[in-house]
Parts: sequence; structure tokens; C-alpha cells
Amino acid sequence: MAKPLMTKATAVWLIDNTTLSFRQIADFVGMHELEIQGIADGDVAAGVKGFDPIANNQLTQEEIDRGEKDPTHELRLKHNPAAEGEEKRRGPRYTPLSKRQDRPNAILWLVKFHPELADAQIARLVGTTKPTIQSIRERTHWNISNMQPIDPVALGLCKQSELDAAVQKAAAKRASEGVTMDDDERRKLLSTEQSLGMSTEPKIPTAIEGLETFSLSGSSDEEKEEEREFDAESLFNLPDADEDDEDDEDTGR
Repeated sequence: MAKPLMTKATAVWLIDNTTLSFRQIADFVGMHELEIQGIADGDVAAGVKGFDPIANNQLTQEEIDRGEKDPTHELRLKHNPAAEGEEKRRGPRYTPLSKRQDRPNAILWLVKFHPELADAQIARLVGTTKPTIQSIRERTHWNISNMQPIDPVALGLCKQSELDAAVQKAAAKRASEGVTMDDDERRKLLSTEQSLGMSTEPKIPTAIEGLETFSLSGSSDEEKEEEREFDAESLFNLPDADEDDEDDEDTGR
């Protein structure tokens, strides 16, 4: 349900100029009933000037009269024919001034790690323009030498869910076009939940798989026998000095 403009000021006016119940006013302006009671007691919205919804074409006197007679009646916002067909303005995402200097780094990250994303998708994610994206792709940007790829989610330029949705959409488009992808590209196209759920155990490449078994089985019987007979502790059991002196006397040295 649509709400009136300046809800607190409208609530102040309705409390001061009508006999509507707190519940009716709360439902109309989208506030809690206790807040409306606080406004009536002077604890909430102190100093707020009332906003006349009748004079501002948001409510009719007939609607107020109907609500005053029937406490269960819900007030309805006045229909405005001029507002029909209005749509939310579409355009680049608004980026705060404090974060606009980080956009080139975010674009470089997206171009480097998600080259499957279209320029239009990148523009929607970080709120930039296609010429800027193209200059970074071609490395002709004026500050390209000082730029570092940084995740736009870490910079707060977009949400992880929005990035995952854009990546999945790009993956579906590539699949429909019959473009083949290697394992690295498939991993990049996974969402955060999917990549976190994958096993982290390292895999042995097929080219060297079983190399240890081959080396052990290929050793000769003599080498195995030497390994069994060899005792590392014997290296530390050296003869005492007294035994050496006795040997020297026996030999006449």
C-alpha cells in the first residue's frame, strides 16, 4: 500500500484536526500505533509542523469523514491519475563520492577475473560507463599503471548476491551459445555458496597420478634389502675412547 508524503507531519495534522483513531492514523501513514500515541502525548515528533494531506491532494475530506464514523474503516490514499504509468528511473547505479575513486580498481578486477561479463553488466554492478570499461579492457586508461584489481564486493560497490547473479547469467548465455569452458572458467562461474561447498582436498594431476607406487615397485631387491638392514641408530653408537687405547696397546702403537 502506498504511503503519504511526510508521514510524521501528516500524522501530526491528522491528530490535531480529526477524531480518527490511533490505529487508523498508524495504518495510513505506515507507523506503529504507539508512535502515534507518542505524537499525541508530545513525546514523539516534538516541533514537527503538521502537513495537510487534503490541501496536498493526498486525502479527501469524504475519506476522513467515513473513517471518523467507522473506526474499522481504513483510510486510502487519494488516487492521482497523473502518477499512472510512472516507472522508476533507470540509469547507472549511484556511487557515493567517497567510493568513486575505487571504481576503476573494481572494473579491473571484474575484467581480469570475470571476462565473460558484458560491459552492460559491469556498468550496472559498479555504476560506471561503457567507455571507461573499454579503456580498462584495452589498457588505455590514463591511470592504468597505478590501478590494482580489487573485489567490488570488498569495496562495497555491489553485493555478493548481485555479482553471483550477473556471473550466473553470463554462464547461461555462454552455454546457450555453445562456448566450451575449462575447469578454471567453470570455477569462476560458481556462486559463493557453491564454491564454499566444494571439497578443498588437493587433487593429484592425472599425468603423475600413481608415481609413488611406480617408484616403490620399480626399486630393485638389493636396494630394498639395504633399506631393511640399515639401522640409523648405529651411527650414534660409536666406540669409546678406552676401547681405542686398548686397541692401540695391542698393536704396539
